[in-house]
Amino acid sequence: MTLLDLTVPRPRSSRLDGLPIAIIGAGPIGLAAAAELLERGLDFAIYEAGEKAGDAVASWGHIRLFSPWRQLVDPAARRLLVAAGWREPAPEALPTGADLVSEYLAPLAALPEIASRLVTGAAVVGVSREGMDRTRSTGRAATPFLLRLSTADGVEEVTARAVIDASGTYRTPNSLGSSGLDPLGIEDVRDRITSAMPDVHGAERQRFAGRRVAVVGAGHSAAGTLLNLAALAEEEPGTEVVWVIRNASAVRIRTSADDELQVRASLGSRLDALVERGAIKRVDGFEIVRLGKTADGRVEVVGRRGNGLERIEVDVVVNATGFRPDLDMLREVRLELDEIVEAPKRLAPLIDPNVHTCGTVEPHGFAELQQPEPDFFLAGMKSYGRAPTFLLATGYEQVRSIVAWLAGDAAAARDVRLTLPATGVCSTNPSGGSSCC
Repeated sequence: MTLLDLTVPRPRSSRLDGLPIAIIGAGPIGLAAAAELLERGLDFAIYEAGEKAGDAVASWGHIRLFSPWRQLVDPAARRLLVAAGWREPAPEALPTGADLVSEYLAPLAALPEIASRLVTGAAVVGVSREGMDRTRSTGRAATPFLLRLSTADGVEEVTARAVIDASGTYRTPNSLGSSGLDPLGIEDVRDRITSAMPDVHGAERQRFAGRRVAVVGAGHSAAGTLLNLAALAEEEPGTEVVWVIRNASAVRIRTSADDELQVRASLGSRLDALVERGAIKRVDGFEIVRLGKTADGRVEVVGRRGNGLERIEVDVVVNATGFRPDLDMLREVRLELDEIVEAPKRLAPLIDPNVHTCGTVEPHGFAELQQPEPDFFLAGMKSYGRAPTFLLATGYEQVRSIVAWLAGDAAAARDVRLTLPATGVCSTNPSGGSSCC
């Protein structure tokens, strides 16, 4: 791979003049990128697959975050909002996902200078260069990007001079299968599988009340759901909770007296207590290989455990195994990704979940995020690939640095600064469970 010269941004071709910078995704990071571009006087267009800004966040709106408002608002976005008369929420208050949308993302997206450039209901299904697949090199950097959009009106294509992919990973969960592939038979029971962080006390209560539920996963998404289901079981007779993990223990859910976020710190001990008294049945060392439907309509979960196969019968399966980036849409873009976590090659060592928590990630910006494809950047959660160590503050600094580079301000792009809480900023639902964000 040929690295960019980090001292002076590359001159732009006249073919690119007048084209906007495309932002994929109107979540917190995509909108932060828009705010940074506005302050730099650069044109842009935002393409959001959902029907409104913050659509993915709204889907887990019942979750309350560990992190307070002061850590959730991008600095450039704050400046734009305050200038428009926005009243910032109490800095130390802990918002829900719904609060984050209604009190921050929606007002930001509604600013006229952003709203006029926001296209909702437009899923980006492919990115390439105009008239060039990934194998052609001559004149590549001077050729506009081509984005293919799927909308309610059909498929269309738009061009851009640069691309910031902040589409996130929430819509692409990891597989239930320990192999990384979907378990055999999954199509037969697809309607009995739900994504991470379901609203078990609210909109989805009837799906779980009085049912036997398997929660698959060993991270904070799983922990939050388990705690909520245990509370539901006390209210709804017949509700049973089974916790399925492929390892011998849930290594990411630990009690720590040093954790600055005390609700998060208590997760391990609370789950251990529920397991000990039988409120949660934990099945560890269980590697799912097959799913099937029983004669009475339940889900049969077949897994390898020890030297043999075991079977668990449940009514609903919650997939809390984490998330992965959608790379299919980027097949014609030249990427250099880490072979393990699927993050940009130079970023991967800084976010490796075997070494780092959210709070120990080192500052990073455009230099770590650059790709062999000039002026194409992964940002936000998508840039972390399969690593769960992302938080909004890191994403905000990423796009600040990227936009500075695109604006030709190499000094500001290189001057990356980041202050994180010692143990990371994750989220907790109203009942006390959590999900690392």
